[in-house]
Amino acid sequence: MKSASKFEKIAARCWNLLNEGKPFTPIFVLGTMVLFHAAILGSLQAVQDLMFAFIYVIPLLIIYFVFDFPLFLRNYLWIPFVIFIIIWKDIDIGLLLFSMALYFFFTIFFWGTLYYHLRIGTSWLNFTRFWKLVLKNSDSTSGNAQEQLPKFLLILSIWEMVFETNRAGGVINILSLLIFYAFILVFAYILHRYLFDWKPKAYETYSKNQGPQPGEAISDKVIVIVVDGMRKERFYEANTPFLDLLKENGTEYMNMETLYPARTVVCFSSMFTGTYPFEHGIKSNMVWKLGINVESIFDSLRKVGKKGRLLGIAHLVDSMGDDVETVTAVMHKDKADPNIMERAKKIMKEQDPDLFVVQMIGTDQTGHSQGVFYDEYLQKIHEADVLIEDFVSWLKKEGKMDNTTLFICADHGQADGIGGHGHLDEGERFVPFIVHGPHIEKGKKVQEKQSLVSMAPTISYLLGAPFPSHSRGKVLLDAISKKKEE
Repeated sequence: MKSASKFEKIAARCWNLLNEGKPFTPIFVLGTMVLFHAAILGSLQAVQDLMFAFIYVIPLLIIYFVFDFPLFLRNYLWIPFVIFIIIWKDIDIGLLLFSMALYFFFTIFFWGTLYYHLRIGTSWLNFTRFWKLVLKNSDSTSGNAQEQLPKFLLILSIWEMVFETNRAGGVINILSLLIFYAFILVFAYILHRYLFDWKPKAYETYSKNQGPQPGEAISDKVIVIVVDGMRKERFYEANTPFLDLLKENGTEYMNMETLYPARTVVCFSSMFTGTYPFEHGIKSNMVWKLGINVESIFDSLRKVGKKGRLLGIAHLVDSMGDDVETVTAVMHKDKADPNIMERAKKIMKEQDPDLFVVQMIGTDQTGHSQGVFYDEYLQKIHEADVLIEDFVSWLKKEGKMDNTTLFICADHGQADGIGGHGHLDEGERFVPFIVHGPHIEKGKKVQEKQSLVSMAPTISYLLGAPFPSHSRGKVLLDAISKKKEE
């Protein structure tokens, strides 16, 4: 299987400028205005007027970049737009209709049909389903129509009003516009201060201050298989005989909570540092500064002469750097996971890491492109089960499972719409989490709420490595057999 090329890594970062909601808004607004006024932009004066008018909307762009509007908070975005219409009564219906047509063309046809057909082989008719997903989507991407529409309609309206007023020789009441922006800023602050209250509560102390410390290694190896984007209740509905067997003969965490925002690079960064975005610095899939700010589990293992590897898509390099072996994500959705697991066998055979993390992407790709409430999504979970069974069987034949702890989990769930994840909508927050191995309690169900930040310190405890420097997660002692500890 091909590794992700340098071009693919750069392209992945560029795509995130259009995929992630915050950078998308200013890019889309700018592109829309240029296209809408293309006929007059041959004039230098028109270009100067357009750019001068752009200065007036920069404060609004900053406010919308700083404050996101998760879940039901996005409904409040329409209030400033309505107030603008009432006070200024100056909107260009043609521009607004053009912008909405351009937006739905980008999301439904370019992204939902052309992009997914070329990248993972979805049908050319995927737009017949994708339009419904865009309208229902609640995550933090550009495909969240209910958040993006009121944002860019307001920004475009103000920009066009200033542009046309200046060209007509009129005067803009800057004070009234500044008061309006001040209202939006205070409004956004109040919403986030009093209504935005569903972020998971962070552990306040570091792992090293919470209890037992890593000592002699319990396991020779730890293998973590992350089924990216596997929604918990859909997992229970899918045909997964092998994972069911692991649950019966291992420990299952029934309330394992993901991170906020529940984006892949954020979650992986937290899982393998043991801490939160405010500390490791990765706050979305759009990574502005490469690399985490703290130690990872891979750094901890190096301190005791052990090796860890992470096999995943190009995005994860932005966070974990050289500890990642990349796989290309540009392949048919039915070939991605089989190729990944074949590459996983090759790495285990040639490098034999003490910690090996594998990211399976087929389930997440299908959720994003075709939705989670369709048979294709359940089929992908079933296929993941078959591939995991084959991989574990191969490991046994190779003699690599004798004293190995196996983790099977998801990094986040997926909500309705475009397999949405980010804002912790229904279906995103709690993830499947199974631990299996010779020193793991059998048939145990842990009901207490736990967090994915416990992954790193638990791996440290099992492999006898120090906790990562800023790890805050709790060691999952409920899963570890007391006989071994004694």
